[in-house]
Amino acid sequence: MTTKQTTPVVSQQPLPFHLQFVAGAVAGVSEILTMYPLDVVKTRFQLQVGKGGAEGYTSIVDCFKKIIKTEGFGRLYRGIIPPVMVEAPKRAVKFATNEQYSIMYKNLFGMPKMTQSLSILTGVSAGVTEAFLVVSFELVKIRLQDKSSAGKYTGTMDCVRKILAQEGPLAFFKGLEATIYRHAFWNGGYFGVIHGVRTALPEAETKQGELLRNFTAGAIGGTAGTLLNTPFDVVKTRIQNQAPGSVVKYNWTFPALKTIYMEEGFGALYKGFVPKVLRLGPGGGILLVVFDQVSTILRKNFM
Repeated sequence: MTTKQTTPVVSQQPLPFHLQFVAGAVAGVSEILTMYPLDVVKTRFQLQVGKGGAEGYTSIVDCFKKIIKTEGFGRLYRGIIPPVMVEAPKRAVKFATNEQYSIMYKNLFGMPKMTQSLSILTGVSAGVTEAFLVVSFELVKIRLQDKSSAGKYTGTMDCVRKILAQEGPLAFFKGLEATIYRHAFWNGGYFGVIHGVRTALPEAETKQGELLRNFTAGAIGGTAGTLLNTPFDVVKTRIQNQAPGSVVKYNWTFPALKTIYMEEGFGALYKGFVPKVLRLGPGGGILLVVFDQVSTILRKNFM
């Protein structure tokens, strides 16, 4: 009887920071190019107050149909330049700072290896760091994705110039507080759940098994992070899209959460959840798989 040969998956040493940055960048751009139209749909739902009237969106399919029919297919990719510009450093910062915080916290608490609690703590810390980087790019993206602003801006740089001229440089930091909560909750949930899933799943015996294990952990982690952070994402979107000169309805995070809840009900805090989770569930898997694969290539060729 022939025994099936398998290639054992061995533990690998951490990448240095600059190689983590490269791996995170490649992973992030791969994810956004694949999943971006769902982000546009998510934003449209989050900006829709109540049912949105006769032109409101009733489902993901309905939203896709109406955007393509009334605005053209290209509208599904409007606003992609700012997130692509920031996606490389953002995802790089996500993974690289998570790794650095992991080392720091293990040394600080005298723990030889990562636990789920430490994974959550490092994720939250990485998320807060990430928020400061992305907030300005998020604001420009939201303005470009909004249907009502289609005639206001001819493109990304036009949008940046008009925001600067009409609202001043500090406008690029609108929604920073909500962005911090959004990224802290997502990263904490993402990395914490990944640790838990990886611990629960049996060790992979082949490279294909390791890919499946990573995709499963990343997808479940992305879903958990989305469950935790969607209310903060809704608030961030509303705050960042408020037009200059209008009455400011949404300002600080928790008062804004209360306003949305009181006026539109609890469900409004999860507007855009389905397209968001469809993006960030599989997207979280794509991120982790691509990051690990690129890390392996970099480790083989540059270490």
